[in-house]
Amino acid sequence: MSHSSAPDFTPDDGAPADEEAVAIKEPRRWRDNGWTARVIKNEDDDGWAVAMFKGREPEPALVGPWTMGRDKKNPKPLDVSAFNTLVKTANEVLRRHEQQLRAQLHKSVQLTVGEQRWEITLDIVPDEFEPYALLAAHPLHGGHVSIDGPVAERRVRPDFKLSPRSAADWIESDFGPAR
Repeated sequence: MSHSSAPDFTPDDGAPADEEAVAIKEPRRWRDNGWTARVIKNEDDDGWAVAMFKGREPEPALVGPWTMGRDKKNPKPLDVSAFNTLVKTANEVLRRHEQQLRAQLHKSVQLTVGEQRWEITLDIVPDEFEPYALLAAHPLHGGHVSIDGPVAERRVRPDFKLSPRSAADWIESDFGPAR
């Protein structure tokens, strides 16, 4: 099962928000515990697909193939076991996506300059109109970041390349403009 672009349907066909909490257990649509599964015709072939939506999100968290029924024409009906497996898989896909996004937006390096050990962090703020990044210097004591917060912080371009060399240059410039 893999995530793909959004098919042309909604998680609950426009059900009012107060109906969202109502569990639905139909052969082609299940809704429970904040998730909706919809079995749909696969546009690419004669088979079926299932889309998993979290809450009222317009984009599915997961779209994957669905099993044909015994008549080899219609989809196998959803059941509690299949729905629970789909929820578990969709949660894992979302968790991996969040980890990947966090890794893209947060970078750090640790280095020693002089007698001081440092952790330099770069946190990208993906603002739609003016993206930027925050470069911060955290002194390390006994291998741990100081609880007093960063000793320096500077706004930099979102494409700033954090490396041990650029971090050392910034520290050695007394936290002046980063290059």
